[in-house]
Amino acid sequence: MRLIAIEEHVLPHSVREAWAAAPPPHDPVSAIADGGETGERLADLGEGRLALMDEQSVDVQVLSLTTPGLHNLEPDPAVEAARRVNDLIADACARHPSRFQGFAAVPTAAPDAAPRELERAVRELGLQGALLCGRTRERHLDHPALRPMLAKAAELGVPLFIHPQTPSPAVREANYSGISDRADLALAAFGLGWHYEAGLEWVRLAAAGVFDELPELQIILGHWGEVMLFYLERTAAVLGRALELDRSLHDYARSNLYVTGSGMWSQPYLQRCLDIVGPDRLLFSTDYPYQYRPGGEPRRFLDAVELDDAGRRGLAFANWERLTAAASGQGR
Repeated sequence: MRLIAIEEHVLPHSVREAWAAAPPPHDPVSAIADGGETGERLADLGEGRLALMDEQSVDVQVLSLTTPGLHNLEPDPAVEAARRVNDLIADACARHPSRFQGFAAVPTAAPDAAPRELERAVRELGLQGALLCGRTRERHLDHPALRPMLAKAAELGVPLFIHPQTPSPAVREANYSGISDRADLALAAFGLGWHYEAGLEWVRLAAAGVFDELPELQIILGHWGEVMLFYLERTAAVLGRALELDRSLHDYARSNLYVTGSGMWSQPYLQRCLDIVGPDRLLFSTDYPYQYRPGGEPRRFLDAVELDDAGRRGLAFANWERLTAAASGQGR
């Protein structure tokens, strides 16, 4: 059974340089990806990465620029960086077409350019969608300036993956400070704050009426729904009373959301997502290289998970192939 992992990251040197040149505030997590073994694995788009994929029994990685992406760059550098990243990912896919696919990086700091670059990445380069990191500085994904980018994704029939990024400095100071420098960063980022940030972006899209306006738009959330799915009943009830939306939050989850585990090998979390979005909206990912562990754990999880044969095939590869069928028909 083929195994397609859809949240597998890269970080070219050119983006490291762009991060360093960007105006503050800088995302503190970017330093973690900037050296050592993790940094080497992020930069490798060749034999080293392929060898570790083989060790994990992963047939295909869907490559994407790691967090915080290009969201904190100024408009012109973001446009230039997006083109370079997307060309790089497309080149890796062309060199290893049976092993790599790709998500585009999109210059959300330049809202007029973002839909054009997304279209170029899909139609000319053959990428399967885009990975976004939620906010662009203080601008959320539901901001009117970004609506053309969302509309372009719906028009192209490609998904947008909302990946976590660290909360803004004001939020970190208010909610995640005062323990110790190390604990504060862990709590604000991969411990909790990351996941609230990403899940909130999907809820905001629903609350702002984006899925009513763009019913074909498909969003992917990692880490089994970024906390949001585990509190869906309460959030849906409150939003249902406060807003005039065409459908309930449960309906949007079943028609505008896919979820993936991001290397969190948890049957209970998978089951919760299965109950909400159904078996056709589960996707597989390992969160390479951050969650890489030797010993073939991805394949063992797939073999052991409590799904029937159709559900297991869907999780492993079939749901992704169906989701990206439109993109596959447009690429070069």
